[in-house]
Amino acid sequence: MEETTSRSAAVRDGLGVGLAVGLSGIAFGAAAVTAGLSVPQACVLSLLAFTGASQFALAGAVGAGGDLLAATLGALLLGGRNTLYGLRMADLLRVRGPRRLLAAHGVIDETTAVTMAQPTPRAARTGFVTTFASLYVAWNLTTLAGAYGTSFLGDPGVLGLDVVGPVAFLAILWPRLAGSAELRRLAAGAAVIALCATPFLPPGVPVLLSAVAVVVVMVR
Repeated sequence: MEETTSRSAAVRDGLGVGLAVGLSGIAFGAAAVTAGLSVPQACVLSLLAFTGASQFALAGAVGAGGDLLAATLGALLLGGRNTLYGLRMADLLRVRGPRRLLAAHGVIDETTAVTMAQPTPRAARTGFVTTFASLYVAWNLTTLAGAYGTSFLGDPGVLGLDVVGPVAFLAILWPRLAGSAELRRLAAGAAVIALCATPFLPPGVPVLLSAVAVVVVMVR
């Protein structure tokens, strides 16, 4: 009975997080089209990348006129944290065979948070699957809606939609920054590095250079 209750709670948690966060796909779709991506490109990015912060970072770099290689490297740098999540959850999820590729695609901030919050391994696996499925569907549908709707505007920048990406990116980061003084110092250091490098380097490259702040913290 207790196990059933735990799994039911995991389903509720997963659906709540998946649907709530999935609505942010509208902002990404709008930001991607405003940055110069086509509707199909925005949708494929959500289907294959499926990690919000990295997608917003890539769209922002492209929108600023940055080199595609630098933008992609910046997105990969941000997405690298999901590898660490995967190492932590591998024993808990116990996925075997080809399904590991699908499970790896779903290891992101939100699925990790819901999974790790569950009291039992079965509830954790239920939370992961529910969060992944609901968030993936919602994120991709709202990406399509945001991109398709924005594509009808003659010049999306006239409505100020160019700020959607940075604002949504900050909204994703804010809960983590609010809960950790060390992360706030790290973010401030990275921001200073990026701002100082911006006048001298192509768009997208300052973001990569700001990772030096992380190296300093790790060495310390």
